[in-house]
Amino acid sequence: MRKTVGYISFSTLMFSLMEIALKMAGGAFDPIQLNLIRFAVGGLVLLPIALNSLKKQQRKLNWKDLRLFGITGFICVIISMTLYQLAIVYSPAATVAVLFSCNPVFALIFSYLILHERLGRANLISVVVSVIGLLVIVNPAHLTNVVGLTLGVTSALTFGLYSIISRYGSQKRDLNGIVMTCFTFLTGTVELLAIVLLTHVSAIGRSMGQVSYLKQFVNIPVFENISWQYLPLLFFIGVCVTGGGFAFYFLAMETSDVSTASLVFFIKPALAPVLAALILSEQITLPTIIGIVIILMGSVITFIGNRSKSIRSEMGQPVYPEKEDQTDSNDLIGKVESFNSSVEDEDQK
Repeated sequence: MRKTVGYISFSTLMFSLMEIALKMAGGAFDPIQLNLIRFAVGGLVLLPIALNSLKKQQRKLNWKDLRLFGITGFICVIISMTLYQLAIVYSPAATVAVLFSCNPVFALIFSYLILHERLGRANLISVVVSVIGLLVIVNPAHLTNVVGLTLGVTSALTFGLYSIISRYGSQKRDLNGIVMTCFTFLTGTVELLAIVLLTHVSAIGRSMGQVSYLKQFVNIPVFENISWQYLPLLFFIGVCVTGGGFAFYFLAMETSDVSTASLVFFIKPALAPVLAALILSEQITLPTIIGIVIILMGSVITFIGNRSKSIRSEMGQPVYPEKEDQTDSNDLIGKVESFNSSVEDEDQK
C-alpha cells in the first residue's frame, strides 16, 4: 500500500507540473519542437520497462501492432498533444490543466459511441456535472480567449478518443498499458518528425507561408536552442514529467487497480491551479474556482462509481445490479406464470 501511495503521489505531482513546465519552456522552444522532444525522451524512458514487459509475456511485436501504434501515435502525439501544446501558448497553464483533466469524461462518451459500452448511473451523472463545470470555466456568454479554450477542449476531446482506441487496441492485441503508451509515444514521435521535416521543403514552406494561420509552422526547428542552459528544463519535461509521470502511473495501476490509479487525474484539477499560482503567479478567477469545484465533484462521482464497479466485479457480482435484478425479476415472473399455467391444465384434466 505504501508503494502505491508513493507511485500515485509522484505521478500526480508530475502531471500537475506538466503545463507549468511546458509554459516555462515555451519562450525558448517552438511548441511543435517541444512536443517532439518531450515524447521522444518520454518514449525512450518507458522503453526498457515496455521491453521487459514484452519479455515476460514472451511476446514479439508484429506489423499489426505497428499499424495500431501508428494510429494511436497520430491521434495522441500529432493531434491531441499538438493542440494541447498550442493551448498552453494561448491560455494560462491552470486553465489548460483543468480543461485537459476532463478527458476521462470524453473517453466515457466515446466508449459509449464506439464500443457501445453501457454507461452506469454514476458515469452519466459525472458526465453531466463535469460538462457543467467546463461551461462555468469557459463561460460562453463572455468568451475572451476563444482560441485557447477551443484548443484546450479539443485536445481533451481527442485524448479521450485516443484513450478508447488505445484500450480497444490493447485488448485486441493483448498489449498492456505501458507497452501501448511507450510505442505510441515513439511511433508518434517518428510521424511528427516526418511532418516537421516536410515544413523545411521549400515548395511546402512557400505554400504554407501564403496562409496566415500556417505561417508559424514553416521551418519548424528540431535542434534549435537545445543547449546546456535549457538541458535541466528539458530533462524535467521529458524524463520526469512525461516518462516518469506515465511510468509511475502504470506502476500504481499494477500494485493496485485502475480506479485507484485514476486518482492521479482526479487530484490534478485541484493541485495544478494552486501550483500555477505559486510558480507562475497566475490569477485564479472566481468562475475558474467554481468550475474546478464542480469538476472535482464529477471526478469524485466517477471514482466512487468505478470503485464500486471494480469491487462488485472482484466479488463475482453483476457490474450493473439494477439490470441484473430486473432480469431476475422477469425470470421469477416467468416461472410463476409457467407454474400457474401447469396448475390450470391439471385442474382442467
